[in-house]
Amino acid sequence: MIRILKLIPLLICALAFAQEEKVQSVYFEFNKFNLDEKQGQAVIDFIKNTDSTRIESIEIFGYTDDVGKDDYNFKLSTKRANTIQEKLNQSGIKNKVIVTIEGKGRILIDEDLVENLPEKRSKNRRVDIVLNLKPLPKIELPGFYTTLQKKHIVGDHIYLENLLFERGSSKLTIEAKTQLDKLSKLLLKYKALEFEIQGHVCCTPPYQKEAIDRETRKRNLSSNRAESVYKYLVFKKIDKKRMTFKGYGNSVPLGKGSEYDRRVELVITKA
Repeated sequence: MIRILKLIPLLICALAFAQEEKVQSVYFEFNKFNLDEKQGQAVIDFIKNTDSTRIESIEIFGYTDDVGKDDYNFKLSTKRANTIQEKLNQSGIKNKVIVTIEGKGRILIDEDLVENLPEKRSKNRRVDIVLNLKPLPKIELPGFYTTLQKKHIVGDHIYLENLLFERGSSKLTIEAKTQLDKLSKLLLKYKALEFEIQGHVCCTPPYQKEAIDRETRKRNLSSNRAESVYKYLVFKKIDKKRMTFKGYGNSVPLGKGSEYDRRVELVITKA
């Protein structure tokens, strides 16, 4: 597992482990186990900047450098861990969340192999605060489907491949009615779904967002197409309360060609 280290003033840094674990390292002066005011505030800020609902447990591990006897260093590392526990308690963390408070003693160094030995030792005089985090909730994004599914989420688009119109017309073709017959059976089966029927057009001048319906001679073709589908679904016994319809003109092209923009699609508004 890779640690990403970020140094900040006052010898305090934060480490991040993937998305399920965060670690804050607090560094101490030689032979000391107390925190100054700025170090203590940095510990509190670390907790505040973490979503408290995701904190499953906390572990605290104290360390020392390799100077001195084992027994003394073990006690010193434990005191450092206890200092951090007290600071976490002051920030509102309850002891039941802190599952481990452990002094690990000294971290040995091979002096012959280490460059800048004083700095290395200073990094070992520390406490690691480990936050074990609950997984983030799964985020479902709206999808695009060619038929109605058993389960949908709000925002899902249902694009019916044969629900297309002739140029300038809002009349349903035989192919469109066949497609809507199949859709109606599914809508009667999945009664909890509510949706908006969205009508679209193609091939209008850049300064015109809507096209003219050749039957009505009015510039409301996309709305009329959506309404045609709405009326047909009502005829097929789909409850009016589950549906709305709206024309979107030429504002949502599919980019597959003009014939595919002469369409109506459904967007789930309640699942």
